[in-house]
Amino acid sequence: MPQISRDDGGMRLPLGQILVNQGVITEEQLQEALARQKESGGAIGAVLREMGLVSDQEIMLALGHQMGMEVVDLNETDIPPEIIQRVDRQVAEVYRIVPVAYDEDENTLLIAMADPLNIHALDDLRFMLNCNVRGAVSDEASVRAAIEKYYGQAPGEKIEDLISQISAESEQFKEISVDEAIDESRLEDMANAMPVVKLLNLVLITAIKDQSSDIHFEPFEDVFRIRYRIDGALVELQSPPRSLALPLISRIKVMAHLNIAERRVPQDGRIMLSLGNKTVDLRVSCLPTMFGESVVIRVLDKTVVALDIHRLGMREEDLEQFMELINKPNGIVLVTGPTGSGKTTTLYACLNAINDVAWKIITTEDPVEYELPGIIQVPVKSEIGVTYAACLRTILRQDPDIILVGEIRDRETADIAVEAALTGHLVFSTLHTQDAPGTVARLVEIGVEPYLLAATVEAIIAQRLVRCICLQCKEPYTPTDEELYEIGLDPASCKGRKFYYGRKCEACKKTGYKGRNAIYEIMRLDATLREQIIAKKSTEVLRATARERGMHTLRDAGLLKVFDGITTIEEVVKETMAMDT
Repeated sequence: MPQISRDDGGMRLPLGQILVNQGVITEEQLQEALARQKESGGAIGAVLREMGLVSDQEIMLALGHQMGMEVVDLNETDIPPEIIQRVDRQVAEVYRIVPVAYDEDENTLLIAMADPLNIHALDDLRFMLNCNVRGAVSDEASVRAAIEKYYGQAPGEKIEDLISQISAESEQFKEISVDEAIDESRLEDMANAMPVVKLLNLVLITAIKDQSSDIHFEPFEDVFRIRYRIDGALVELQSPPRSLALPLISRIKVMAHLNIAERRVPQDGRIMLSLGNKTVDLRVSCLPTMFGESVVIRVLDKTVVALDIHRLGMREEDLEQFMELINKPNGIVLVTGPTGSGKTTTLYACLNAINDVAWKIITTEDPVEYELPGIIQVPVKSEIGVTYAACLRTILRQDPDIILVGEIRDRETADIAVEAALTGHLVFSTLHTQDAPGTVARLVEIGVEPYLLAATVEAIIAQRLVRCICLQCKEPYTPTDEELYEIGLDPASCKGRKFYYGRKCEACKKTGYKGRNAIYEIMRLDATLREQIIAKKSTEVLRATARERGMHTLRDAGLLKVFDGITTIEEVVKETMAMDT
């Protein structure tokens, strides 16, 4: 076993000294680099790289040596096919690894890593490969070359091919009824079977690469279904054998550290994966059904979600209004819409835009979806009394400037939010309402006095997500009169306008859409609207007044996206309500 590089006193050798010992640099060059480091600061590896004395690969190899990892020369190593088969190509490419050797007695796989500092990858691979994993260091070019050499030019194994292969050999998985008692050790054996491990790895990695938001595992009487949610729409994969439902779901529960023997009550867990240079958070929810446990995995990948307010797809006039609102000294800004409409992403982007060392920002969320550096985030835990209202009361004693309340669900939370706004805080929150004007009636229904709403609410923003036309297969077309009437357009007024659709290609998985964009309905409260709220005017009156003052409804905002060639008439009609016209 390689040892950590240490000096005679037992201390770990510095990186620069290791590079000297390896003959990469001379002692004189190291001393020059150390002198520069004293002046400019920074890591010695970065200084040596700026001086042009070392490459990234040489630094990686030295770091691996410093950490006591074995160094593998993949160009001089012949890896048997049975070792390569233990890791699918997709796993090898995502984690930038190559399996090198396997010790059957210790159930340990030696892998060559392009990034020896990614120690979290070793933890992931122990779960994903169902064996002990020991890391060795190699340079990135050699790892890529080895992947091409041993896995060939063909892409990684497809889920459909693996399912077909498992279906042909499904005798090893006997179907077990929901009520049948089963020994925990047998469940573990089923969960750790190589076909199960390999299939789940492929499903998870494919879902993450395709930027899915959710993965659904659904057992029915005669079929076990797996679906991804991509851009808000569910896409079904080829169904695995029904007998794989219990082994696959047990495997998920093992990875999420849940009780695999308990199949009668709901369970929630979490899986953290380190893919390349990013960490993906998988939230697991298990729900017992008539035919077994239904599992949904929420994929939280911060690199996919735009937490930059300039990347939300706002039109220039909307962005200007947002910037004005989030820079107000106090008041309440509400974002509304159904589940999955992007409310949290919008609010996170707003907080990021004003995140500054001069401001104390605290959030209370259920759950905390993404970690925001420099912002204090408090998870709600209702089962132990840590509710939104309880958190909010304590937050007000923490001297905050800006507060985010994940959702206003009841009068108590609403009253404290109003109190916070009245005492000089800027409060962001969400509600589940269909449009901006209707939010006023919802808050009054909860129990908030109209005069308090008028005094504290600065703006109500309704939003939806519409799918964007795939740029690879986007082309112009002429909509029918019926399509135009459906969205409230007069065919005569549309002459000369260009409309687009996606003709469906491989890039968009035959949907015609790739990615999503938000549309916003921004109702800012002025003196007239505040008077109408105090006078308890109807939602229809508030809507008419807001439109007179320049508010674009969701339907209006959707039409602008259609005219900009971003989305389709069909998508806007689906995501907006008839009352918007």
